[in-house]
Amino acid sequence: MPQSDLPAEVLPGAEPFAFPGGDGPDGRTGVLLVHGFTGTPMSMRPWGEHLAAEGFAVRCPLLPGHGTRWQDCNLVTEEDWTAAVGAAFDELARDVDRVVVAGLSMGGTLAIRLAETRPDDVAALVLVNPSLLTQRLDAKLLPLLAKLTPSWAPIASDIKKPGITELAYPKLPTRAVLGLRRLWTATRADLGRVRAPVLLYRSTEDHVVEPASGKVLLAGVSSTDVTEVLLENSYHVATLDNDAPTIFEGSVDWIRARTRAGDPEPT
Repeated sequence: MPQSDLPAEVLPGAEPFAFPGGDGPDGRTGVLLVHGFTGTPMSMRPWGEHLAAEGFAVRCPLLPGHGTRWQDCNLVTEEDWTAAVGAAFDELARDVDRVVVAGLSMGGTLAIRLAETRPDDVAALVLVNPSLLTQRLDAKLLPLLAKLTPSWAPIASDIKKPGITELAYPKLPTRAVLGLRRLWTATRADLGRVRAPVLLYRSTEDHVVEPASGKVLLAGVSSTDVTEVLLENSYHVATLDNDAPTIFEGSVDWIRARTRAGDPEPT
């Protein structure tokens, strides 16, 4: 939804944010940040502030159904999320020469999906624990659970660093999870359409997204420029965890290496 149409009851700290680029060469590169399922831009703000301080233009939308009440998430679909990401991409692209898309968890899934549907537009992908599937046995019960109950146990704040809490829903909206699963299916089917350079950050201990998602991603994309970095000291929400500096600094160097000379070469 357009950011001007955001509901009035957005939780404090969950607001979308945007930072203009600097005057240097990095200012002509935009980075679109996308938060995860049941999360908010709060989980991406420190990363966004770091990118902005380095001169990049940054935008992070609030995904439909998020940042208000968990019940609202059950009222939207994966099409609402993809549309919101596409609109935010277009808004940022109007101000810069190229846009890198970076996402956490489902935000990573949405970033991949955008690179699949618009392969000529996305300059590069930076992904932190993106989700593409689950192998948990209880997931098979989800269609039934969604009919019986609108919510389940939460998945938020999987963070190793003491004293850090993610601003996210206290319950898992079960009907929205069905939309996430449809998004996984569509994204996995089109991984071969991804040609953009890929930087994947993956936590070695993640209680939300299993290693299989990373393996499927790396095996499926057509990109010839692919880098995987293992995070040894963070759980799922690594952008708020001990390895956040590794993500922030590493992504800046990686993006610069692919954009300083102009647009990335076609892969």
